[in-house]
This record gives sequence, structure tokens and C-alpha cells, in this order.
Amino acid sequence: MDRPEIPLAQLYAFVVLAEELHFGHAATRLGIAQPPLSQQIRRLEDKVGHPLFSREPGRVALTPAGRELLPPARHALTGLADGLAAAREAGSGRAGRLRIGFAASLALTVLPGLLRTFHERFPAVRLDIQEMTTTPQLAALRERTIDVGLLREPPADDAALGFATVLTEPFVAVLPSAHPLARQRTVRVEQLADLPFVLLPRTVGPSLYDQIAGLCAAAGFTPEVVQHAVEWQTVCALVETGLGVSLAPESVRRIRLKGVAYRRIDLDATLTRVAAAWRKDTQNPLIPGLLEVLGTGPEQRP
Repeated sequence: MDRPEIPLAQLYAFVVLAEELHFGHAATRLGIAQPPLSQQIRRLEDKVGHPLFSREPGRVALTPAGRELLPPARHALTGLADGLAAAREAGSGRAGRLRIGFAASLALTVLPGLLRTFHERFPAVRLDIQEMTTTPQLAALRERTIDVGLLREPPADDAALGFATVLTEPFVAVLPSAHPLARQRTVRVEQLADLPFVLLPRTVGPSLYDQIAGLCAAAGFTPEVVQHAVEWQTVCALVETGLGVSLAPESVRRIRLKGVAYRRIDLDATLTRVAAAWRKDTQNPLIPGLLEVLGTGPEQRP
């Protein structure tokens, strides 16, 4: 059976009249004359197939059909009002859903404060957080499965994405705490030349990997990588076992492992960059709010 289409004006007029039980009072409340109100009620009764009101001199009352229709009519109007309010909130960037990919090491630095502040400012926004390395984040942005990425060393040649720097930090040497170099306050990168390395694979963060390789090249050697690990926590855990050493962003100092020492390096002018990334053609109005919380804005690139 086909469902009759009921204009909202008729439904609203019905609910107001059901509450007032007086055509004159209901017409005043609706801001219309009484004859148009009567016409709307008659049209609605035609769709229902039964009278909704009994009309007697000086008295208007709901019929059984009217009493049955009133609760779902109120529910429909309330749902519509709630939906309109939610749509306005989402359209203004105050509500909705924001999907964020983040590099695991950021859980040790900017992520906790970012999430806390963003939730305080935009409590109606639902955040979906996914831990991802740089390369999967870039793929997820292109495939529109995340809205924003928080990643290390974004590519410089991706015309589809916008970027904003969140922070920069130097590199540190990651050493077994029992290693002789751990007794030094600063380590020269060239002192690591003959030691095995534990690093993230280049596939998960090409630019970051190349930065680390560049530090070693500037010190006159190519690192001998004996083990790869996808997350910095795992890299540090493998260093703790004595499997090798590493060069890592300074924020990994917050990974507290008893058998690991973090030392500054002499080439601390080289900085690694953490950036927010998003599609330039995105229509998500929540992204400017996130950038505002991060205290940054889109970068201008030639």
C-alpha cells in the first residue's frame, strides 16, 4: 500500500489544533486565518480517511482517529526539529564526526592535549581515532577513509593535500643503557657507524627514513639495518634487548624503558616535522576547528 504524503504544514496545524482544541486560538498561534486552518485539517482528514476532530457548537474534540494520530505526529515534528538542529550544528562545524589518523609517537606528545582541548570546545563532535603510520595515512586521505592525518614528514609534492606544521623536533640516539655511548651526554652520529641499527621500514615513512639515512650519510656512513619495526615503541624495545641502536624523533624519550638511554646528537640542527594533513577538496566543516585547536593554519607552498 502506498503511504500518503502529508505536508508538514498540515501535520503541524493538526498538532496545534489538537493542543488548543479551538480553531480561533490555533489559527492565531499558527499566524494564519481560520479558513486556511480548516482547509488544512480537511485535507489531512481526507488523507486519513476519517475525521480527526468532532466539531460541535462551542466544542472541538479529538476523535479516536485523531487521538491515535497525535503521538506519532508529535514524534515526527520533534524528530524533524532535532534533525534540523543537528544539521545546523554539523554545517557550522560544531557537531558531526571527524576521523583522525595519527602516528603512534604523537600519543606521547600532542595527541592527548589535542583531543582534550578539542572535546572541550566541540563536545558534540564525535572523534574516530585510528593509529596509522605516514604512508597508510596518506592512502587513507586519498581514499577518504579519514578526514585528517597527523603524520611525520609529509610529501612535498602532493597537490591534492593541504598541510599545516604542528611541531618540529630534533633527533636523538637510542641506545641500550649498558652501552658505553650511553655514558655520554651527547653522541656524535659518526660514533654509531659500526653499530647495527633498528629502524622503521622506509615503506611506512619514506621521508622520515630518508632523513635518518641523511644524518648517517652526513656522518660518513650508511647504517646497517638488522631489524625493522613499524612503531617506535617496538624499535625502542628491540634496542633494549641489545639488538642494535637507532636514531629517532626526540619525543620517543617518553617511551620509558629501563634498559634504554636517549642521548642528544651533535647534528641536532636537523629537525623532523609533524604535520596535519587533509584533502584540499574536503567539505568537512570540522577541519578548521581542529586546526584552530592545533594553533596552526594551512601552509603556503609555491
